[in-house]
Amino acid sequence: MTTALITGSTAGIGAAFARRLAAQGHNLVLVARDTKRLGEQATELHDRHGIEAEVLAADLSTEEGIAAVEQRLGDRTHPVDLLVNNAGFGNKGRYLEVSMADELTMLKVHIEAVLRLTSAATESMRSRGRGGVINVASVAAFVPRGTYGASKAWVVQFTQGAARDLADSGVRLMALCPGFVRTEFHQRAGMGTDNIPGWMWLDADKLVAAALADLARGKTVSVPDPRYKALMGVVKLTPRGLLGGVSSRTGRKYGPR
Repeated sequence: MTTALITGSTAGIGAAFARRLAAQGHNLVLVARDTKRLGEQATELHDRHGIEAEVLAADLSTEEGIAAVEQRLGDRTHPVDLLVNNAGFGNKGRYLEVSMADELTMLKVHIEAVLRLTSAATESMRSRGRGGVINVASVAAFVPRGTYGASKAWVVQFTQGAARDLADSGVRLMALCPGFVRTEFHQRAGMGTDNIPGWMWLDADKLVAAALADLARGKTVSVPDPRYKALMGVVKLTPRGLLGGVSSRTGRKYGPR
């Protein structure tokens, strides 16, 4: 059996990855902040699928949390074959409406933690000649829209660059760029979603199935839905100045409330 480590595993996209991988027979290392929810999730997945589910309570906005997950990823006696860097959050408010402390916390989770955990995982994977990393970004990475989008743009660029550097190592890296997904994400950030059209919502389980298929195909960036692929095609053809105005208006309409 192979082992997958998933950050932010107890809700949303992370939980969908856990369900899918457990059903496929992978052992899991589940990482999140809430010890109680982690224990409940591990028990459910073990009982339903007969896999081993290890729990690691860690807050990736802290040095101690990142270091604890780094240490687990570097354990050569119990290797991790797939890392899913899923932990993340959104701040309510536009630039300068969000405190600098909250902005820096987001960058620590979205950038520093992703860099350090990817590095810890791929170093071990490269020595074994196999492994995979999925870094969860967002379609927000492709439009000029605040700190969240900027941090996710970094995830995409970093993942593509690392994938090229490790192309002959047997280690695959992919940035996953979903659109709106029905999870706890917006509720936790205090963001209103009532005005988001129904067609823009994605199902987390279908998203994960498409993402894993794209990783198996060797893709380095996955936009796992035809609707969002079409939208990203339009984005590529739109002048940056015009795109900035559109994304700002869209953010006011569909973003934080």
